[in-house]
Amino acid sequence: MAATVLTRDDFRGYPPEARALVDRNLALLGQLPRAFLPLLLREVIVYDWKFPAERDEIDRQLRYLGGLSAEQLAAAMSAFAALRLPAELERPEWIANPARFSERLSASLWATRQIDDFGKAAESYLAAFNAAVPEPPAPAPRLAMVVLAREMSAAGYPLFRKLRASGTYFTNVNPGGGYELLAQTLAGRARRFPMPYAHWCIDGAASPSVLSAPQVASVAYNSLSAVRDDLIRKMRDSSVSGAGPEAIKTRLAETDPAAVGFNGRDADPVLSRFSLSVLSEGSGTQIYSTTFVQWTAREALRRARPLTLLAKFAPRQTEESADEALQGTQKQATLDLAGSLIDADMGAFYTWINLQRLSGAENSGFLAWFEGHGEALAISPGIAAGKVRADRVELAEVLRLTQTV
Repeated sequence: MAATVLTRDDFRGYPPEARALVDRNLALLGQLPRAFLPLLLREVIVYDWKFPAERDEIDRQLRYLGGLSAEQLAAAMSAFAALRLPAELERPEWIANPARFSERLSASLWATRQIDDFGKAAESYLAAFNAAVPEPPAPAPRLAMVVLAREMSAAGYPLFRKLRASGTYFTNVNPGGGYELLAQTLAGRARRFPMPYAHWCIDGAASPSVLSAPQVASVAYNSLSAVRDDLIRKMRDSSVSGAGPEAIKTRLAETDPAAVGFNGRDADPVLSRFSLSVLSEGSGTQIYSTTFVQWTAREALRRARPLTLLAKFAPRQTEESADEALQGTQKQATLDLAGSLIDADMGAFYTWINLQRLSGAENSGFLAWFEGHGEALAISPGIAAGKVRADRVELAEVLRLTQTV
């Protein structure tokens, strides 16, 4: 496996913590094959704005690779080293922009029919890495709560049908404390397990006024309206200039947070970068609040791996209204209440699916509640699957049954 000559000066454009991480692992990085190293550096270059769970994964990878003998490292990287790369991908310029390299590598692998070989190499590497240096267990069972706003409606629509086989469907729920009860549950868990970015509130409208816990990461669709408008303008300008979808996506992904308003003294740089990535990388997150909530919940679970998640779906605009927003002709958004409920129902299902991908999923709790309509779905180790309950029950009781701690 040919070594790459790397110097500290090659990484002078990296932010401080990422540069320090590279300095500590410079010799190791130089031994990694060209088809693998830039993919690792794509994560390292944004280390300063990663969530603790993401930093831990990068640190564990470097510990794993650094703990291998020369022979073991060559064996672990052999499938990547065997990939044939074009000459332009062998040049060192990619170090400064590993994300661009990843795009070109993907295109090259598809063009040369090596994408399956790369996929197998990545799968084998991740399996060996996770077996050797497993993710530490969560300090408590996870809890995800999804709320469908009361304004949404779709006559005759069978709510939570994709979730019913996995939990109990309640048809006569008394809301009691309602959304405030769920928000207080989130805040209480944040106080009980005070860890950064371990507790999330995601709202398809505005941030809830009942939430004031300092350990809660809060993201709301309406509060990002200026950022969304700026990104929509960029999309419109790029489209007018003749740029294709991939070029538009790359331009959005390279947007600097300060260029779209994330430059206040009180702004959280990690959360700002996360919010921008949701809006710039997600399809439809800029114009549909339901898509925004679904994608934000997905990314928060995937990246931050939180202990607690509260996500509320609010009505989104119609497709016609969204087209007007993209064209810059919208005067007032028109809401699609029926379509919003269907979107939110699917969003709840996908949130549960993504929760199942995290460690300790077998002990996690999940609650989906249609605000003001008496319907809820609860999943946890202590709740019967595939059951329907029509008796009068308090939302607080359903929540209690959902939680395992």
